Amino acid sequence: MLLIDAGNSRIKWARIEGGDWLQQGELRLADIPALRQMFAALPSPRKIVASNVAGDAAGQRIRAACAVWPCPVEFIVAAAEQCGVRNGYERPAQLGSDRWAALIAAWSRARAPCLVVNCGTATTVDVLSARGEFTGGLILPGIEMMRRSLAEGTATLTPAEGIWREFPRNTADAVFSGAIQATAGAIRQQYAVLGESGARCLLSGGAADAVQPHLDLPLERVDNLVLRGLQIIGREMES
Repeated sequence: MLLIDAGNSRIKWARIEGGDWLQQGELRLADIPALRQMFAALPSPRKIVASNVAGDAAGQRIRAACAVWPCPVEFIVAAAEQCGVRNGYERPAQLGSDRWAALIAAWSRARAPCLVVNCGTATTVDVLSARGEFTGGLILPGIEMMRRSLAEGTATLTPAEGIWREFPRNTADAVFSGAIQATAGAIRQQYAVLGESGARCLLSGGAADAVQPHLDLPLERVDNLVLRGLQIIGREMES
């Protein structure tokens, strides 16, 4: 089985056989034409399961890259209920497929109330109840998006790398520290709102390394939550 996670800035994929992760890869969304050549070197999968939040053009290119094999790409959409998770969104299908897959992976792992946090281009902070119900969540700009938006919207700021400090004394550190504090504060506040005894936070995403040291919560780092959720969905499709 081939799993594909097309996010806002990167595409990740994994080849799975019998539950074992045999190969993985990733590339920037801008380099998506190289995906066909990358896939051409892989054996033909029996099933291809994908999450795409990068738009229709990316979806078409993923289909083209997978055309080297006979099986079609199955793009998931959020359902009202799947793999033990109930979707509490007002319009279930409008929940991003990446968030849905991550919630399914989190529930399979935790089977308990938890906060599902993915720190990528955007940061999502989603709540799972003790009954496996997605009760709602937050979307906020990711760390890099916050930094870029400040640089683009403020005449006197230029993009520069900073480091986190409790009391920043230069602009680059002030911007980076502000983005970290805003993200960590949103996560901590949502954990407090969750209010479930024994709840933990499952943290994933490319910016997780930067955020994790600032979260004083019961926390578990789980990389590739979306791909793991796609694996579970794919297994259910086959059963």
